[in-house]
Amino acid sequence: MEKNGNQTQPSVTVLVIDDDPAVRNSLKFSLELEGFAVRLYAGGRALLDDEHLPVRGCLVVDQVMPGMPGLDVVDALRDRGVLMPAVLITSGASRTLRQQAAQAGVVIVEKPFFSNGLVDAIRKLLAQDL
Repeated sequence: MEKNGNQTQPSVTVLVIDDDPAVRNSLKFSLELEGFAVRLYAGGRALLDDEHLPVRGCLVVDQVMPGMPGLDVVDALRDRGVLMPAVLITSGASRTLRQQAAQAGVVIVEKPFFSNGLVDAIRKLLAQDL
């Protein structure tokens, strides 16, 4: 729990969903340096099977994964009533993907990551989610 003035608020957890272990671990390291708690998932199914998702958090989900693309993972969570904000990470997002993400209210951050684009996107989404 984090203290904000006299109020106690739940900690923010970033859920990283990516099939590439090197990407997962790199994101975990960099996001923890920024002060976030991080949970890692090897794919959409692993996330959907987790019965204990945090109350407050942000998804960072890869679009291109075997079995279930990132936007489908977000849609499946929303169908279950999990409405946490989401960042879709991908390389070379098509116009169609950008439109689908915008309709779903999902921010796209393109790989490779430059400067603090991903962290800035996460912080902005979390600030809007208060």
